[in-house]
Order: sequence, then C-alpha cells, then structure tokens
Amino acid sequence: MMKKRSISASKASLVLFLCQMISALDVPLDSKLLEELSQPPTITQQSPKDYIVDPRENIVIQCEAKGKPPPSFSWTRNGTHFDIDKDAQVTMKPNSGTLVINIMNGGKAEAYEGVYQCTARNERGAAISNNIVIRPSRSPLWTKEKLEPNQVREGDSLVLHCRPPVGLPPPIIFWMDNAFQRLPQSERVSQGLNGDLYFSNVQPEDTREDYICYARFNHTQTIQQKQPISVKVFSMDSLNDTIAANLSDTDIYGAKPVTERQPILLTPTGSTSTKVELRGNVLLLECIAAGLPTPVIRWIKEGGELPVNRTFFENFKKTLKIIDVSEADSGNYKCIARNMLGSVHHVISVTVKAAPYWITAPRNLVLSPGEDGTLICRANGNPKPNISWFANGVPIAIAPEDPSRKVDGDTIIFSHVQERSSAVYQCNASNEYGYLLANAFVNVLAEPPRVLTPANKLYQVIADSPALLDCAYFGSPKPEIEWFKGVKGSILRGNEYVFHDNGTLEIPVAQKDSTGTYTCVARNELGKVQNEVRLEVKDPTMIIKQPEYKVIQRYGQVSFECIIKHDSTLLPTVIWLKDNDELPDDERFLVGKDNLTIMNVTDKDDGTYTCIVNTTLDSVSASAVLTVVAAPPTPAIIYARPNPPFDLELTGQLERSVELSWIPGDENNSPIKNFVIEYEDGLHEPGVWHYQTEVPGTQTTVQLKLSPYVNYSFRVIAVNEIGRSQPSEPSEQYLTKSANPDENPSNVQGIGSEPDNLVITWESLKGFQSNGPGLQYKVSWRQKDVDDEWTSVIVANVSKYIVSGTPTFVPYEIKVQALNDLGYAPEPSEVIGHSGEDLPMVAPGNVQVHVINSTLAKVHWDPVPLKTVRGHLQGYKVYYWKVQSLSRRSRRHVEKKILTFRGNKTFGMLPGLEPYSSYKLNVRVVNGKGEGPASPDKVFKTPEGVPSSPSFLKITNPTLDSLTLEWGSPTHPNGVLTSYILKFQPINNTHELGPLVEIRIPANESSLILKNLNYSTRYKFYFNAQTSVGSGSQITEEAVTIMDEAMASRQIDIATQGWFIGLMCAVALLILILLIVCFIRRNKGGKYPVKEKEDAHADPEIQPMKEDDGTFGEYSDAEDHKPLKKGSRTPSDRTVKKEDSDDSLVDYGEGVNGQFNEDGSFIGQYSGKKEKEPAEGNESSEAPSPVNAMNSFV
Repeated sequence: MMKKRSISASKASLVLFLCQMISALDVPLDSKLLEELSQPPTITQQSPKDYIVDPRENIVIQCEAKGKPPPSFSWTRNGTHFDIDKDAQVTMKPNSGTLVINIMNGGKAEAYEGVYQCTARNERGAAISNNIVIRPSRSPLWTKEKLEPNQVREGDSLVLHCRPPVGLPPPIIFWMDNAFQRLPQSERVSQGLNGDLYFSNVQPEDTREDYICYARFNHTQTIQQKQPISVKVFSMDSLNDTIAANLSDTDIYGAKPVTERQPILLTPTGSTSTKVELRGNVLLLECIAAGLPTPVIRWIKEGGELPVNRTFFENFKKTLKIIDVSEADSGNYKCIARNMLGSVHHVISVTVKAAPYWITAPRNLVLSPGEDGTLICRANGNPKPNISWFANGVPIAIAPEDPSRKVDGDTIIFSHVQERSSAVYQCNASNEYGYLLANAFVNVLAEPPRVLTPANKLYQVIADSPALLDCAYFGSPKPEIEWFKGVKGSILRGNEYVFHDNGTLEIPVAQKDSTGTYTCVARNELGKVQNEVRLEVKDPTMIIKQPEYKVIQRYGQVSFECIIKHDSTLLPTVIWLKDNDELPDDERFLVGKDNLTIMNVTDKDDGTYTCIVNTTLDSVSASAVLTVVAAPPTPAIIYARPNPPFDLELTGQLERSVELSWIPGDENNSPIKNFVIEYEDGLHEPGVWHYQTEVPGTQTTVQLKLSPYVNYSFRVIAVNEIGRSQPSEPSEQYLTKSANPDENPSNVQGIGSEPDNLVITWESLKGFQSNGPGLQYKVSWRQKDVDDEWTSVIVANVSKYIVSGTPTFVPYEIKVQALNDLGYAPEPSEVIGHSGEDLPMVAPGNVQVHVINSTLAKVHWDPVPLKTVRGHLQGYKVYYWKVQSLSRRSRRHVEKKILTFRGNKTFGMLPGLEPYSSYKLNVRVVNGKGEGPASPDKVFKTPEGVPSSPSFLKITNPTLDSLTLEWGSPTHPNGVLTSYILKFQPINNTHELGPLVEIRIPANESSLILKNLNYSTRYKFYFNAQTSVGSGSQITEEAVTIMDEAMASRQIDIATQGWFIGLMCAVALLILILLIVCFIRRNKGGKYPVKEKEDAHADPEIQPMKEDDGTFGEYSDAEDHKPLKKGSRTPSDRTVKKEDSDDSLVDYGEGVNGQFNEDGSFIGQYSGKKEKEPAEGNESSEAPSPVNAMNSFV
C-alpha cells in the first residue's frame, strides 16, 4: 500500500507528494536529495481567486512556484497573453512570478481590473494558478436625499431606513448619535441585517434628532455618514392637547388611548420566504416583529432539530445563526413572535447548495521508467460539478499525445511510462457556484539507491522497550532493504524483528545484548548502498527506596527519601512536586541528593509529595502523603546541644563496606544539622579516633567504605546550631579481612647523594593502608635505555634504599611496589631518577664580551656538552672584577662579582660597570654538585663616561671686587678630564638672579681668582668637570664680596679683643644670677597671700588671649614691636621669583647658613634642600656685613 505524507512548502526547497499507486515512489523530505532531483513546477503560493485591492496602493498579484530546474513565469489577462514588458507600470519580482502593478506613481487601479492567471514552466512541465479576479474596492458617498422628520405616536412601530451606498466589499453598518456614541439596542430596538433600525414599539425616550447611520468600508478604512434622522414621539396626552388646539372639529385621536397590540412581522414580510446558502458558509435567518408589549422571538426547524454546537442566537434572538452549513441543514425554519395578546410566525425555506469540493484531489506521482500509475480527481457539489483535464495548462484533448496515458472521466491511467512522460496535469471541477483547480505532476525518475540516514547514527533506548533504527532511503525503482547486525553479520530475520516499509528496523523488546552495530543495505537494479547505525541499550531507572506516608506534628521536621538506581552513563535529575505542582518557594523545603526535608512543618504543608526522576531516555516517579497534626502544648523552649546518638548497629558486612545505622538522641529543640562518623583502628592505632564522613541530620544510616585488615569501631556525633553532642558509645568491632595492598608508596624519587650511588626514597604506607600483615616494599631499578632487566630488592620498615656502584649521573627507571603476606599491590608506575652528580668537567668556551656602553656589557659563551656537565644543568656563573681605572693607573683591592644565569643560556648582561676601566671575567658551568672549571680570563675595557662632580669647591679671600675659588678633582673622573666649566651669577636683595657668566678652565688647574666683581654682592657659582663624552654633575656654592676694607678689619679686631671676651662673660654671669634669684622667689611665692592682690590689681600689660584667633591682646598685630630673631640676615621676603630664574635660591633650600673662617672670609655652604620655607620674624633687608654677623651671635 502506498504511503501518504503531507509536507509543507516552508520545510523544503522542493516538495514531492506520493500518489496512491502501489508502484509509486515515496520521496523523503531531504534538502540535499531534493536539490539533486529533477522536478516539474509546483505552485506554492498565489493570490485569492476573488482579490479585492485597495485602489490607493500598488497591486501585488502573487505567484510563487518551485521546480528543478527553477521555473520561468508568464501571465494571461482575460484569457490572452499579458505582455508585462509593454506596460511600464507592471514589473515581475526576480526569481518569482509575482506581479507588482505600480498604482502609487500614476497608475489607476480600475485600468487593471480583470481575470489573471499565472503559468510556471520548466523542461518537465507547466503548472497554472487559479483564475485571479482583480477588483478595486469602492466606498461611494451617500446619495443626496431629503429626510422628513418622523412623527410617531407612542406605542407604534417604526423603521429607520439606512440604505447605504453599494460598495465593494459591502460596508459594515452601525447607528450612532452626534456624540459618536452607539445607540442603545434591546429586544424593543435593534438593527436588522440590512442595516435598518427597527422599533417594535416607540417610547417617549426615543425622541431625538440625531439618529445617524454609518457605513464603514474596511478595505479602504473609510466611514461614510448618512444625514441625521429626526424622530419625535407623541404621547397620548400631548397629542390630545394638540388636537384640541388645532383640530377641534374632529375627534380622530382624542378618544383613543395607547393600546396594546398583538405581534406583526416587520421583516420578513408575508408568511413564507426562501433562502439559498452555500455549503460551508454561515446561514443567517432574521425575524423582527412589532407589537406592544414587545414580542419575544423563538426559532424551530420543522421536522427536525436545530443542529447542536453550530447554532447561535444573536440580536436578542431575532437572528438565527448556523455555522458551517451542509446539505443536511436544508429545510423549513419557523420563527414565532409572541406577546400576551397573540403570536405570528414566518416560515423560511432554506436550500443549501454547494460549490465544488474535493473528495479526492489529484496527488503528485513519482514513477520509475516502465511503471504504471493513476491520477484521480474526484469532486462533489450541488449541482454535481463537471470534471475537465489539462496537460501543462492546455486542454488534454488538444495537448500533445502521450501513448502512456489514457483519460477515463475523473481518472488518468498511465502505463509503462518513460522519462518523456513527465508533465503537470490540471484537474478543473466546476459548477454554477464556483470551481476547483488542482495541479499534480507525473515525474518519471531513474535513480540509484541512496540512504539518507546519517552514518554511524547513535540510538539509545532503555532495556525491555522498543528500539527503532532508521534507514531512510530513496531510489527509482524503489530499492529493497535488508538489515544485518555487525559489519559481517548474517541477514536479520524472524519474529524478534519488525521491518517497516520506510526502511526502519524495529526491535520490539530490546535487551542488553541487542547493543551493537547494525547495517542496512538498499539495492535496486541501478546499484546498491549500505549504512551503519549503532544501538546502545541502557539499564532502566528505578526508585529503590520510595517516599513513605508520614504523620508529623505541627512545627516538627519531616523527611521523604527517594533513593534511585540508574544506568551509569545516564545523568538523572530529581524533581519534587507537592500536589502535582512545584514545591513552594520556601527556605523550609530542603532538597537533598536523595531526600526532601521540610523544616518547621505547618498545616499548609499537608498534601501529596511526589519524587520524579528523569533521564534523557526514561522517567519514574513515586508519591507519599504527609499528614500534619497539632502538636501538644509544650513548656518554655530550652535550647541545648543534642544528646548523643545510641543503638549503633552494623549490618550488611562486606569485605570493603558496611552499613552503620543509629537512633538520634534528643535534639533539645534545635534541629540536628548533620552527623559526624568517626572510626577507631584497634589493630594499628587503638584509642585514636579518626574522621570518616558526615551525613545530613535527616539521615540515620550510611554506607561506609572500609579498608582491609582494620579492626573498626565506629561512633557518631550529632551537631546542631548549639554545638556537638558527646560521642555515642562505640559500635561493635568489625575486623575486615586481609587483602593485597590497594596502593603503592607515593612520592617515589631517585636522587644520588654521591657520584657513584642512587638513593631511592618513598613515602611509606600508613598502617591501615597495608591491607594485611607483613608489609614490605619491592624496590626495582634499571638504567634507562641500557638495562633490559630490572634489579629488585625487598625491604621492610624503611623508606629509603641506596644503590651503590652506579655510573655518574645516568637516568634510572625506578618503581616501588607494596606487598604483604597475601600478595602484591597493583603494578606501580615508573619514575625517572638519576644517580649522583659530580662536578662539571669542562669550562665554557669561546667567551666573547661586547661592551654596550660605559656601564653595561654583554658576555657570550658556547654551551658545554651536556655529557660533561655530569649532573642537572642549573646554569652558568659569570665572575667579573675591575682590574684598574684607566684614568688613574692605580690598582686597588680586587672585589669579584658573580652573576648567575639559570638554564642553558649562552649570554648575559653585566650591569653597573665603572666607565673607563679595565675588567676581567670568566664563565663556569653549574650543576647540583657545584661549579666546573673556569674559562680563561677575558679582559675588556669600558669606554669613557661623564665624570662625577668635583670633590669640593671652596671660595676664599673675599675682597671688594674679587673672590678666590679652589676645587678638588672628581672622585670618579670616568675618563680623561678635558676641562672645568664655571658658571656664576649675582643675586640681588630680593633674591633675583642676574645674568649668567660661563668660564672654561683647563683640566690641570685647581684654583681661580675671579676679578672685577661688584662689591658687597652675593654670587652663586655652578662648577662641573668634563671629559670627551660630556659634562658631569655640578657642585654649587654661594659667596659675597665685602663692602670696604675697614669694616673687615674692625670685625676681625672686635672679635679677637680680650675686653670683648670679658664683657661677654660678665653678661652671661649676670643673666645666670638673675635666673637663680627668680627661681628661688617663685618657689617661695606660694607661702604668701598674694593671689588676692594679683586678682585685685591685675597687670594691665598682661592681656588675655583672644578666643577667636588665639593671638595675645593688642600686640598681635604690632609688627614694629616684634623682636628680631637671632641669626636673621635675610630679607623678610626670602623668595626669588620663579619666572626670573628656575635655579633660584628658594628652589634649593633655606638660604645661606653662613659662618666665618679664621681669616674672616665668608663661606656659603649649599645645603641641597629644595623645600620652600617661609622666613621667620621681621628680618633686615640690608646686605650682609661683618657687623650683622656679629649681632647674630650676641
């Protein structure tokens, strides 16, 4: 039986369908395959048959098709070819048949009304679209009309006619007032299907002048408004008054009150009418009645029931609505209008006709050469539709003949088709109510087999469930499929397998032994192809300990267990639900690995809890109910550490594991957070307890891993927020059986201590790691790449073994294996060690020095052969030392410097060299034992550099116009001195610097007399030395020329006279006596009542400190009375303007700290400081002089 598959156009670039013939091919939905196969055109998208367009926008008529090769497109309009190239307003989209008619740039939609049809064609046939009728929408204005006011008597019926303009499509009608509010409708007032507004009876409140009918044309989004209609309702009282005033000669109305009336139908009129509706449409039947009181409408179907689920009543039951009508809905429908005075009815005879609809639409047919097939086109309708066939858009009667086809009414029969039989056939089913058009192609293909399932695709299933292994294929003729297990296995047959027509192999009940590789083979007369897939069968997921029913007191703690067992290759996820919904977002709910704990249980926690375990392949679940009961009243809560657990029990004793269970002690009002399990090894370390593991406080059993040959005892400690409980009583002892060691010693190393030995060390196993009595170690070694056999020795109670007589520094393979009385541990891993090192044998060669500058050099050497290192190469050491300075030709104590360069480097940098010096160096290789021999000394010289500053600069013998300068040569000339540079400049009273004078002095000079200087002037001097490389750092001094010769001599005489010295001593002695007397009087002053006198006669010169600024009385601002500070010889403004000189005195420190030499000359010592400090006191602005200098010392 042929397979059917519906494939949407959006899912693949080409869409092929199956037909109903046994021999027809199924083309799988594979994009790569579909791209390679030839295919006739298929219409995939087109505009609707009745296409109403907006006349203000461009017209887009859709026509999309697919095929291989891609189809070309053409159009007809009103049955004739539509040449779009001749119409500038019409374009066709690239790679598409969609037309775009440009209306927005001058075109008129009315000019393009008509019937359009699209044809998509390639070398295998032509497909055609429906006839697309293009009509522009219309929203005409209301015709001008004169509306007379409606004057109605209260209780009468009224119809307000809308009569909207005829539009395309028809408008939507609604009634509103001037305020754009919808008019209220009810059983009494409602709008009919034709848009008129019906009043079953009018009331005074219906009087208004703004009944307005609106017509909304949705297609153009416009609304047209009818002129307002006026309605005035006259009550009987007001009507009688009017009659009395104006119609006194008649009593037509005067005697008639508002009377009740039985129903009459406003629409439809008469007692019967007919209605024709099409199958599938909505049937709308309407009855609106007049009467007072307002009639009620009821609907029945004569001789039957109204259809259930498709019948609806609208407009206050005045409209009967039946959706999706069929021929069975034909018949007589009666509406009955009734009030208390009577009733009226109307019968509507409904006939349901049908436009054509498909019973069997033709399907695309893919055949192999020589095969047979059929296209079937069956449709129904009322009246019954006519069937006509087309081939490639041409009536089949005049289409090119094809001997392989035969038309038989609604069926085309194909026999022994060939590739030239490929074509697109159209079936048209039509009657007076419409038509259906379907394209179906016949595609004749000859293709070798292809397997579309990816190679080596992995399938995973759970044991005892079905396994479906795909072998999607295609070929023409249709291939035969065979399955094999394994690459060279036999063909699969038998009841344990199911072979599906689409190539799928089904194993109804897969077992673990079903795992393996399966091969499917597809073959037809054009070839054979095979593909392998893999199947893995997994163990099912099981809940081995399910949650159990629990009853818990309010505010207690409860735990549900959910312990699972699953396939080791699957990753399970555990989800807990409460009453089949997510757990509350509450921190009281604690989800553990295999349990759910609820803390501080409340009544709302009552319910069913479900544990769901999911893997990628299966899912299992289990549930339990929690019942919360009231807790008994409790005394005041006392919190304490938990009581120790008790009743420790060992069960399930195995060689390497045991299960420990216990009963928790009292929590003492603080929930237990966790349990700590400790163990004692009574065999190796009796009395010493070791940490084993810990588990959550909700768990009272634990599976413990054990080691062989250990006499275990266990104890449990409970922990809560308060602290740890006392340990429980120890469990019974459990001695595990002896076994081979599980592990070998760690940290195995081989390092020689002497050139002819190898010391093998390791970390011994601990007692419980021995796994049995008689722990020993098998130490094995062999020289790497030399020995084939291992040399071994067995030792005990040691962690070191020395192998003697080894070659110097050769690699050894080493391993240490543990063993006991029961056997050996697993084979240990090998490590590489080395026998002992010896000093290197040779020195580095080809030592070269490249001098980079006066203080830096780079040394190169050739590495020594590794064999001569005789150890681990640690690096190279460079020894270097200064032999002599080339400028002084004097030797000094030799201080050798050492630089170490790690690794196998062949160069290094020597920093910090002294310029213009002679150096020597040598290089030595270093290993773990020490240094090798030194290379021959290499001599190198550093070039000249700039000198250091002169060793000193003295300024002596000041006169009126001259100063004498003396200096010492630089401590480090760093080359041959070429000259000295002296710069100086005067400093005026405001510390401003004058012009700078520069003098170059020969290098062999050590003093200079500067003449023609200004008298009583301070000068600043800058002095430095030069070599051929450049100038060195400078030294700076300051000095002052004297004012006159007499002042200088007077200064010297006074300072050296004996009477002056005696006077100074007398003054000092007098001051000392006065201080002693004041001290004595101060100590005795406390014995006399002078405090009262002091308070009464306060000294007016003693003023209090001002509270606001901390100054003393009226003297705080009197600058003229401030005492001079001792040693002040600088102006009050000591700053030198920065803009005048960047090298001012202020930049370098506190000014001049002056003193006199024995000959009276002034020496200014430059301090080198750079902070700017403010001057203190009221300092003199006079130039310094010997007299001022004297005053500073008094």
